[in-house]
Amino acid sequence: MKKRIKQFGIVLLVALVAIQIIRPEGNTNPVVAANALNAKFTVPEDVDNILRTSCYDCHSNNSVPMWYMQIQPIGMWIDHHIEEGKGEINFDEFSAYSLRRQYHKFEEIEEMLVEDEMPLTSYTIVHGDAKLSVDQKKKVTDWAEAMRDTMKAHNPIDSLIRKK
Repeated sequence: MKKRIKQFGIVLLVALVAIQIIRPEGNTNPVVAANALNAKFTVPEDVDNILRTSCYDCHSNNSVPMWYMQIQPIGMWIDHHIEEGKGEINFDEFSAYSLRRQYHKFEEIEEMLVEDEMPLTSYTIVHGDAKLSVDQKKKVTDWAEAMRDTMKAHNPIDSLIRKK
């Protein structure tokens, strides 16, 4: 039994060393996106700072690379997590979304903050500055609501909300 445990440990160690060769592509693109959120929508500086600090690492095309992302399989897990996050909302592609999707994403921003679903606890543990205060959440949710109101004022409602 001890021999099997030792063999398993050696195989596991070799696998962990071998997997270090694999390097995810990463999520760094310093070019300012033409379809970025602020290309179409007014984003006050304080809200922009909140979004960049607490959201952009997982929800944009440019994450700040951290040292621990070089350790596999952690780097692969984070890379996958970022791809999922960008699939939900990508602030660098936001202006390219359909009107309906933009409107819905503003609703979801409010919902995620009100229900304390974002930013994820696993993210704020490592990035303490990303944890949002009640005041910061209110600034972002008020802004998202104002963006939806602006969209309603300038677009037919059926272009923003799917009829049921």
